[in-house]
Amino acid sequence: MKNLFSTPITVKNYVLVVAVASLLTLALEARGETPSDNKGFEIAARSDRSDRGFGDSWVELEMVLRNSAGQVTTRELEIATYELADESVGDKSLVIFRTPRDIEGTALLSHAQILEPDNQWLYLPALKRVKRISSANKSGPFVGSEFAFEDFTSLELNKYSYNFLGEEQFTGLTVDLVERIPRYENSGYTRQVAKIDQDIFQIREVALYDRRGGLLKTLTLEDYREYGDGIWRAHTLKMVNHQTGKSTDLLYGEYQFRTGQDEGDFVRGRLSRLR
Repeated sequence: MKNLFSTPITVKNYVLVVAVASLLTLALEARGETPSDNKGFEIAARSDRSDRGFGDSWVELEMVLRNSAGQVTTRELEIATYELADESVGDKSLVIFRTPRDIEGTALLSHAQILEPDNQWLYLPALKRVKRISSANKSGPFVGSEFAFEDFTSLELNKYSYNFLGEEQFTGLTVDLVERIPRYENSGYTRQVAKIDQDIFQIREVALYDRRGGLLKTLTLEDYREYGDGIWRAHTLKMVNHQTGKSTDLLYGEYQFRTGQDEGDFVRGRLSRLR
C-alpha cells in the first residue's frame, strides 16, 4: 500500500487535499460540529440528547430580582414548552406572568430556530398588543431581569460551535469545560463556557461573555431532579451580572410532562386570548 505521507506535494495534490478538507468541513457544519474540535460537540450533544423525548412540559416558578443595593422584588410566572423531535427545528415555549398586577398577563412566545433568528412575540395586556421582538433586540433584558430574550429560547444544539477546554472539579463533581460560540446573528454573547457534569450530563454553570470579550454574567443551575426516563430539570437558576451587580433567580416548582399540549397552543394568535 502506498504511503500517502511519502507522496510528493504537487499543486494537483494540494488542490485535492484542500478540496477534501473543505468537503469534510461542510459535512461537519451541516451536523452542527466543528472540524477543529469534535469532542466539544460530542459532550454538548450527549447533554442535549439526554433530555430528548419529554414531549411537552409545564411548570410554575418564582422570579426573584435583586438590584445592586440588595433590594428584592418578586414575580410569579409559568412556562409551557413543546418539544419538536427534529433537531433541525427548534422547540416552542410560552412564558406567562401571573404577578405582580402591573405585568399580569404579559406573555412571551418563542419559536427557537437554529441559524436563523428565533421568532419571538411579546404580548402586552395593558396595550392589548402583540409585539414582535426583532433579532437586534434579542440581547436586551427580559422584563427587567438579568435574563436576556435570547436566554428564554430553547438551547438548541446546532445553534453553536463547540470547543473542549478540559475538565475540572466543581461543587464536588467532575465537569467538562465546553466553550460554545453562537452561530446565529445578533447574540449578546461572543462566547459561553459551560460546565457539564460527567455523571448525569447536565449543565451546572455557564459563563457568558459580552461582545467585547469581557465576562458579563454567570448562570448557575442547581437542585436537579429526575422525572423518569432520564429527564432531569434544575429547579434553581441563578443569573449574576458581574458588570452591574444585579442578579435574578428563577425558582421552579414541580414540572408536569405530557400534559396534552400541541403545536396549536404555541401560535401567535393565542397570545391575545390568554387568561
